Amino acid sequence: MIRALYTAATGMNAQETNIDVIANNLANVNTTGFKKGRAAFQDLMYQYQTEPGAQSSQTSVNPSGVQIGLGVKTIAVQKMFGQGDSVNTGAPLDVAIEGDGFFQVIKPDGTFAYTRSGSFQLDQNGSLVTSDGYQVGPGITIPNDAQAITIGEDGTVSVRQPGNAAAQAVGQLTAVRFPNNAGLRAVGRNQFEETVSSGAPIIALFQQPGFGRLNQGFLESSNVSVVSEVVNMITAQRAYEANSKGISTSDEMLSLAINMKR
Repeated sequence: MIRALYTAATGMNAQETNIDVIANNLANVNTTGFKKGRAAFQDLMYQYQTEPGAQSSQTSVNPSGVQIGLGVKTIAVQKMFGQGDSVNTGAPLDVAIEGDGFFQVIKPDGTFAYTRSGSFQLDQNGSLVTSDGYQVGPGITIPNDAQAITIGEDGTVSVRQPGNAAAQAVGQLTAVRFPNNAGLRAVGRNQFEETVSSGAPIIALFQQPGFGRLNQGFLESSNVSVVSEVVNMITAQRAYEANSKGISTSDEMLSLAINMKR
């Protein structure tokens, strides 16, 4: 009965983490380029009262043994990089990635971050920046007299200036992908950082094999499904309640055992 108390408590802790992940998903349902998380669980060690295959007689062995599990733990919270819906904004500096790839962001300390959010703006120098003012790699400056800005599907940035009928290319957005997107470190601000688990970044141009293409005037919405998350929340809540019931039942059985009279 004491074992059951601790085992059920691990189940409650695991479902509490599950609810935390689901709540974060729902909180970011309208966050541009957000990728939902999913909690993964693993059973804990086992106590063997009888080993599987133990000799039960001179001519036979125990086919399954007696193996009692000691609960569950959260083994990972994995980011799911499925494609979000594209929302038409009509803004010339809004860009959505259709397919695999990230935009490169240059942080103030000179290091790189990566994002799926293509909600870009111009700073006081005409540089293309994120909503936080971080420069978009590899560094693109729009002339002050630009009358129109075009971002091609391959990331080519062109502008039309007074006196010129033809558009002039002023820069190129580069695409970045990783061997293991799930290994990236989420750091907030719609950004991810490289880790040993993600592998080294692979830099190329959009539309090349293995990379997506860009859609100007669109933004990629969150890939969170409210219906799915609510269903997951109900399931987690019921699992939490079932584990709490296990603790209550074990407590009652222990109380009965203690209060037994001859």
